[in-house]
Amino acid sequence: MKALVFDAGPIISLTMNNLLWLLPELQKRFQGKFIISAAVEHELVEKPLQTKRFEFEGFQVTEYISNKTLEVSHEVAEEKTLHLLSIANSCFQANGQDLRIVQFAEMETLLLAKMIGADAAAIDERTTRLLIEDPKKLHYILEHKLHQKVTMQKGSLRDFHRHVGSVKIIRSVEMGYAAYRLGMLDRYISSPKQKKQLLDAMLWGIKLDGCAVSKKEIAEMMRMG
Repeated sequence: MKALVFDAGPIISLTMNNLLWLLPELQKRFQGKFIISAAVEHELVEKPLQTKRFEFEGFQVTEYISNKTLEVSHEVAEEKTLHLLSIANSCFQANGQDLRIVQFAEMETLLLAKMIGADAAAIDERTTRLLIEDPKKLHYILEHKLHQKVTMQKGSLRDFHRHVGSVKIIRSVEMGYAAYRLGMLDRYISSPKQKKQLLDAMLWGIKLDGCAVSKKEIAEMMRMG
């Protein structure tokens, strides 16, 4: 199945930057399904609708679920997600205690992506991405963040990767950049001279609303234009 499975983070980043309207356009170009898990739906709709601060964002996401731009899957059993969550949160220890580094919805997203053979999982959270792509870098970051010795549990890491496989990770910033390259954001400018500024504004907007993208990565996207 040609599909992208979304965690809550990328949808939130797009919503906060008034870019949720890009999803149907990107889906047409992708020619596949955009899917979220039940736990992600809860994070995007049910929880926000219970708070005044994020209630309107919840309504915005609901529209794209109702029109099937985002399809909700209930395929992943809760016990499987809890098992993977336990493994992931035992991959690193400090002072003999497991470090809780990931959340339930992220793990459900990964399991769903593997289960359906998705092209990628869209996840903005740096920790989850590095746990898959570069555990050694994550180890370094955790030690410097906590200012103490952190132990990498290699057995748990192997177990985690056995369950997840080689799921490709993309972020909302890559989706925004693709939309920019396709000319989907040209509606915001009145002159071609503004295109570079538009790109910079979009990339930084997404970064500041939660997407883990470095200044170096933004500079590279700006260079490529």
